[in-house]
Amino acid sequence: MPRNRTRVAALGAALLIATAAAGTAVAADDAAGGHQRPQREAASLTGTGKLYRSAGDDIHFTFDAHLDAKDLMAPDKAHGTFRFSHYLHGKGASAEGRIDCLVTGGKVAVATGVITKSDLDGAVGKRVGFTVDDRGRHGDRLGYSWAATGSPRDTDNLPKCVSSAPFEKVESGDFTVVPWEPRL
Repeated sequence: MPRNRTRVAALGAALLIATAAAGTAVAADDAAGGHQRPQREAASLTGTGKLYRSAGDDIHFTFDAHLDAKDLMAPDKAHGTFRFSHYLHGKGASAEGRIDCLVTGGKVAVATGVITKSDLDGAVGKRVGFTVDDRGRHGDRLGYSWAATGSPRDTDNLPKCVSSAPFEKVESGDFTVVPWEPRL
């Protein structure tokens, strides 16, 4: 019986030593760059929100905009999608498109994109801009480039990453902004 205990103790000690050695090897490999943690993206704007309108307008915006870490110093390399719609009494329009620029600072994001699909005549091919102020789970605000012109189709020659102040109140939903931290 004592011989069995000695064997079990020796086997247990060998397993502990092997486990410790393997853990040390993995840690050394990680430190040498063998297994690196994924790098966070440089910036993003994500989420969906419904705007508040006292007249009952049904206005929604959705963003899935990202700037990859490898493109940290090139906000015009942002990618992703956007969608928006505005309806009142069964009339209105919707649009969707691809993001072409994203700049964030703190919890505020400015993004632009080109409309690729819409039921609003003359909107396809137009660049539009959006501004989001992420105030946590409630109270976000949103602005858009056609605030002064009245229609997304009236945004001729809009530069990338340009929009209005975030003057609209988000009634429901939530937007999330990941801040951009460029090397300056």
